[in-house]
Amino acid sequence: MPAKVLIVEDEESLVEILRYNLQAAGYTVVHAASGTDAIMIVREERPDLIILDWMLPGLAGIEICRQIRARPETKALPIIILTARGEESDRIRGLQTGADDYVVKPFSVSELMARVTALLRRVSPDRIADTLEGNGIKFDRIAHRVTRFGRELNVGPTEYRLLEQFMENKGRVLSRAQLLDGTWGRDAEVDERTVDVHVGRLRKAIVSGNQRDPIRTVRGAGYVFDGDE
Repeated sequence: MPAKVLIVEDEESLVEILRYNLQAAGYTVVHAASGTDAIMIVREERPDLIILDWMLPGLAGIEICRQIRARPETKALPIIILTARGEESDRIRGLQTGADDYVVKPFSVSELMARVTALLRRVSPDRIADTLEGNGIKFDRIAHRVTRFGRELNVGPTEYRLLEQFMENKGRVLSRAQLLDGTWGRDAEVDERTVDVHVGRLRKAIVSGNQRDPIRTVRGAGYVFDGDE
C-alpha cells in the first residue's frame, strides 16, 4: 500500500497544490482543516506522515504536535511543520516540541516533496521501496510480480494487496479491521469474515509443500507476517 500523508492545513489553495503533488508521487492523501479533525484522523486513519501547519483555527499546530508525541502509538509518527514563522527561536521551539522537519512559507513544493520522501525513507522504508522481501518472498511493485524462493506465485488482486500490507508491517499484528481498511478501503461494504477468506486464499498461494506459513494467526487480535524464515 502507498504511504498515507495527512495534510493539516486550512488554506485550501495550498491544500490542493500539496494534494496534487503528493498524489502524483504515488502517496495516499487525507486532509484536516482544523486541529480537532487532525487528532481524530490520526487516531482513525493511521497516516505514515503529517504535514502540519503551525497556525490553525482552534488548536495550534504546535499543540497538535505535542499531543501526538504524548501518545505511545503515535510518538514516532513523522511530522513536518509548515509555518510563516522563520525566526530561529520558532524553529527551535517547533523541533523541541517533536517536529522532525520545519519548512518556512513560502516554500518550494519540490523541496517539500524531497523532504517527505527522505523522511519516509528513513522511518518507513517499506512504504516507498520498489521491492519488499521476507520469509523467502520477493514482492516486486514495479513488475507487479510475487515469488517465493524463486517460484512465481499466482496471487489474485485482493490477495496481492493483502500481502503488500502484511509485508509493509512485518512482525506487527494487524487486526481484521486494519486489514479490511488497508485492502478494501474504509467505505467498502465488506465484513471482517471476508478478511479471513482472503487470508486463507493468500496462504494457499504462498505455501507449497513443507514450506513454513509466514502468516500467523493471533487469537483475538488478527494476523502477523513473520518476516524471517
